[in-house]
Amino acid sequence: MGKYWYKNAIIYSTHIETFMDSNGDGIGDFRGMTRSLDYLAGLGVTCIWLLPFFPSPNRDHGYDIRDYLSVDSKFGTLGHFVEFLDAAEERGMRVIIDLVLNHTSTDHPWFQEARKDRNSKYHKYYIWLDEKPANPQEDIIFGHHQDGNWEYDEVAKRYFYHTFYQHQPDLNITNPDVQEEIRNILLFWLKLGIAGFRMDAVPHMLRNKGNEKFKGDPFQFLKDIRSFVEDQRKDAILLAEVDTEPEKYEDYFGKGDQVQMLFNFYLNNYIFLALARKSAAPIEQALAKLPQTTVKEQMGTFIRNHDELDLERLSDSEREEVYGVFAPEENMRIYGRGTRRRPAPMFKNDKRWIQLVYSLLFSLPGAPVLRYGDELGMGDDLSLPEQNSVRTTMQWSTERHGGFSAFTGDKLPLPLIAEGEYGYKKVNVHDQMRDPNSLLNWVER
Repeated sequence: MGKYWYKNAIIYSTHIETFMDSNGDGIGDFRGMTRSLDYLAGLGVTCIWLLPFFPSPNRDHGYDIRDYLSVDSKFGTLGHFVEFLDAAEERGMRVIIDLVLNHTSTDHPWFQEARKDRNSKYHKYYIWLDEKPANPQEDIIFGHHQDGNWEYDEVAKRYFYHTFYQHQPDLNITNPDVQEEIRNILLFWLKLGIAGFRMDAVPHMLRNKGNEKFKGDPFQFLKDIRSFVEDQRKDAILLAEVDTEPEKYEDYFGKGDQVQMLFNFYLNNYIFLALARKSAAPIEQALAKLPQTTVKEQMGTFIRNHDELDLERLSDSEREEVYGVFAPEENMRIYGRGTRRRPAPMFKNDKRWIQLVYSLLFSLPGAPVLRYGDELGMGDDLSLPEQNSVRTTMQWSTERHGGFSAFTGDKLPLPLIAEGEYGYKKVNVHDQMRDPNSLLNWVER
């Protein structure tokens, strides 16, 4: 398939920190990830999607980036990252990484410089106003966790714009200097050998915010990035997070000259409505509304992702139907629009239902995207806050700490499901590899 390899990809999404720890500090790292590659190759994975691993104060699971051109030291070094890339390539697997360009952390040096001097070039990297707008709640993403879109900065004596949390100031994508910084970031990682980027929050990047407006078509930005990336590596892809109506998908694909892939959030919503109703009709209706993609385009189809399972495309009554079946308790819901559960608990650990769901995933149009641990039927921990419920450590064996780490303390720094029917003693890679009837072996087949 050459440059169209993504058409037949099996994509596996994971966090470095929760996958495998190699040095016993209780946090997953690149050397641990490298040790795990034979497992992923055996499963049939052809592309690994790594969630953010950059230096970060980690107030938002690494999506608050302090340095785009490095690896957080708790995960290893750039050398360890390159070793991982080489080992993945030897096994026929490509690697794509998260590209978070909508915002930085307030700890990023750009923002720290921007605060000090409103005449500096870095001040113009962000979006500022002297007075908070009369109607500041323009685009609230995190419900009651977020108080509007404008935050006052005591050093700058101005308000900055943030789409997400108040510690994540939005970058001014309309600024040519910011676009040049973005090209430097793309170039750096492509030269190290990655096969593309999962682009975070793309519709938010292309909005006019405050007094900063795109001079022409905002989608020209995607065309420019696509052209730049292909100049560096012909087969590199852009996989965009775009949760919008199907009729707007073509805005992001362009004429085969913008992103190559979009996540199919719309279909995902209707998969769960179909499962709640025990009827294929919602899936059939959703597929009929999807645009017919060309040879160059592809959807990423998934059952569960790393955030909340967002049901925003459903009507209020349809969403309540899904809640009634899969998230009947308030603690299972999040942000007023989705659930924070893994598939296995949603289907009451009924293997027939889980197999039905993943049969759907592998037969529907698009490249299937698997979330780490779902091939085992891992569970969730609803005692953890927000999306953390589905970000517990990988369960490798019945050994201490689930075989994830040789950490000597009693309790890992990261959450691990230790008890109950989803605890690591009952759900783990080692046991399932030896059982021909296990979910893991079924998914592999």
